[in-house]
Amino acid sequence: MSESDQRLCLYGIKACDTMKKARTWLDEHGLDYDFHDYKSVGIDRAHLEAWCNEHGWQTVLNRAGTTFRKLDDAAKADLDQARAIELMLAQPSMIKRPVLDLRGKTLIGFKPDLYAAEVAAPN
Repeated sequence: MSESDQRLCLYGIKACDTMKKARTWLDEHGLDYDFHDYKSVGIDRAHLEAWCNEHGWQTVLNRAGTTFRKLDDAAKADLDQARAIELMLAQPSMIKRPVLDLRGKTLIGFKPDLYAAEVAAPN
C-alpha cells in the first residue's frame, strides 16, 4: 500500500465551523490527512453508498442543515437510501460533515473523544 493509501482523508466543506474544529484537532494531534472539499470537487455515488451502508442514510444525510430544510415537502417525503443519495449527489452540502475516512471505517461528524478513541496518534 502506498503512503497516500494509508493517509486519513477528511471529507467536508471548507467553510464549515465543525470542519474547522475537526481540522484543528487533527493538526494539533500531528496527524497527516488529505482534505476533500465535496462542495467544490463533488463526491461520487460509490462513497455515498459506502457511507450509507456503514452508518445508515439517516446519519449521512444532514437533515438539520439549511439546504435540506429549504427543500419543498415533496422532496423530503418518503425518503429512503436511494432518494437520499440522489439528494446528496445533487447538493453535497446535504452530507453531514465531516466524514473522516480511517482507511477501513469512517467517522461521521466531529466528536473529540471519538476521534481520540479511533485515531491512533503517531509515536
